[in-house]
Formats: sequence, structure tokens, C-alpha cells
Amino acid sequence: MSFLNQIKQRRTIYALGKDISLDQAKVEEIIKDAVKHSPSAFNSQSSRAVILFGDSHVKFWTIVLETLRKIVPAEAFEGTAGKINSFIAGAGSVLFYEDLSVVKGLQEQFPLYADNFPVWAEHSTAIAQFAAWTALSEAGIGASLQHYNPIVDDEVAETFEIPADWKLRAQLVFGSIEAPAGEKAFIDDAARFKTFN
Repeated sequence: MSFLNQIKQRRTIYALGKDISLDQAKVEEIIKDAVKHSPSAFNSQSSRAVILFGDSHVKFWTIVLETLRKIVPAEAFEGTAGKINSFIAGAGSVLFYEDLSVVKGLQEQFPLYADNFPVWAEHSTAIAQFAAWTALSEAGIGASLQHYNPIVDDEVAETFEIPADWKLRAQLVFGSIEAPAGEKAFIDDAARFKTFN
């Protein structure tokens, strides 16, 4: 499959299940390879990934659920709980972090670019997230990218012994594809692209 076809195939899948065809070790290898080979500014390799399966996956989303229970109005919580339970139904999750100690080290080493390193770290994590998501999609595994940081950061850090310098940026929940993604609409090319000779 060509790279462009892989990008087109990667979609947000909300109906996830636990029935993936690959074993845990293979899924872990795919995620690690995708993150490891994603580019980063100055080859900083600041992206970190915490891969959760089984009880740990459920524990993470239960933390999210109980955190939201405290802040979402009771009359709106049923819909919120349904959404989080759909993530619990998946096979696993990847928590994407950026190691701020790496960013700080680069700022000290290259003061001329100090203001740019936090921005470039965001680029690095986005690329790592996209690469992992696309690689899982290529393997027939559905996923959706979520952002429940920073409201769960402290409890998640304590629960999973996350280093203090790691900053949570996104959560990729994955599993078997129980229902396909809906149609994707695109804005007109003229509003998005310009070409000059």
C-alpha cells in the first residue's frame, strides 16, 4: 500500500472493540517503531509513549470518567459516560508525552532558538501521534485521538509513575473496528492551497 493510501485509510474510529488480530507484543512493536522513526527538531527525540493494555487501559479511562464526573453537570453526564465507555471498550491506549527536560536542555544549548523548542516539541508529538495512528490503521486496527489533558495529568502521573518532566499531550485509544468511519467532507482546494511558478 502506498503511503498516501495509508494516510487516506487512517480515519477516526469511534466504535472500537477488543478483538484485534495482532498480539500485544506486535501492537507494541508497531507503536514503538512509529514513534522511534518519527522526525523531531534537532533529532531531539523528545516524544514519549506510555502503552496501556488490559487493566491499565481500563484504569486510565476510569480516571478520565471519574474526573469528568466531578466537573460535567449531572444532566449532561450520561452522554459523557457513554463516550468514555466506548473508549474503555477498546483494546488499549497510547498516552503521548513530551519530555520537557529535553526541550529545556535544547533551550540552554541553543539560546538563539529557545522560544522555538516548545513549538517544535508540539510538532514532534503531532508527527509521532500521526505515525502511530497511521501504522495501526495499516495493520487493520482502528483508533481515535483524544485530549483529556491536563485535567487528568496529576492522577495519571501518580498512577503510572510518569516522570515529572513528561507532559501529557494526547491519548490514542485503539481496538478492533466495530463500525466504519463516516464519510469525510473536504473544503474546496481553492480555499486551502496556492501554487506559484
